[in-house]
Amino acid sequence: MRVALCQLPVSSDPSVNLARAQQAVADAAGAGAHLAVFPEGMQARFGTELRAAAEPTDGAFCRGLAAAAREHSVAVVAGVFEPGPGQRVYNTAVMFDERGTLAAAYRKIHLFDALGQRESDQVAAGDEPTVTELGGLRVGVLICYDIRFPEQARALVARGADLIVVPAGWAAGLFKEEHWVTLIRARAIENTVWVAAADQVPDPAEPPTRAPTGSGRSCSSTRWARSGWISGRAGASPWATSTPR
Repeated sequence: MRVALCQLPVSSDPSVNLARAQQAVADAAGAGAHLAVFPEGMQARFGTELRAAAEPTDGAFCRGLAAAAREHSVAVVAGVFEPGPGQRVYNTAVMFDERGTLAAAYRKIHLFDALGQRESDQVAAGDEPTVTELGGLRVGVLICYDIRFPEQARALVARGADLIVVPAGWAAGLFKEEHWVTLIRARAIENTVWVAAADQVPDPAEPPTRAPTGSGRSCSSTRWARSGWISGRAGASPWATSTPR
């Protein structure tokens, strides 16, 4: 399987984000990818009204992702927001196979209530680790802050995961990018699996915000800690590829 890491800026406008994602799927297919992994929260960037952007997994945004997967015969994993209880949402990763069929949806378990952030004010937690088959591999998923919790990655491997994908909007900060790369490598080494992590980058067309908007460094790591990453921030190449074996 050839995996594309689609490092994209996320706008406050879902239609802009869907167009970017669809173009990235086409680009990934052109590079020979079988799976395209996108960042967390692709519908709308953090700091906007997430409840207004949230849709069920058969809503317009996900239908657009499914159509791109089907058109280009590329499986897709992407972060979206689903309506949750009350005024909150679920921070969800949808997993479409190469036919555009929804294979699974995972709701983020560990919410980012740290370093001055309170994700749980807007987001409800999920409770079920998720593994499904994509492109002939068993693929497990973590979302962003989940990667700090090694027991969840281990639970995915216990369910048969060969590859763990990580959609993220990793908050920038002192040494945070080093934490990100270190954690990706650690989860790969300790579980002897591939890890493929796609992070947001800030959208230069949007005003500044204190909310997490990504720090780049989308990265893949083998079980032997050989890594490759996209080093740029906004304006960097939006995808890179790696090949789990």
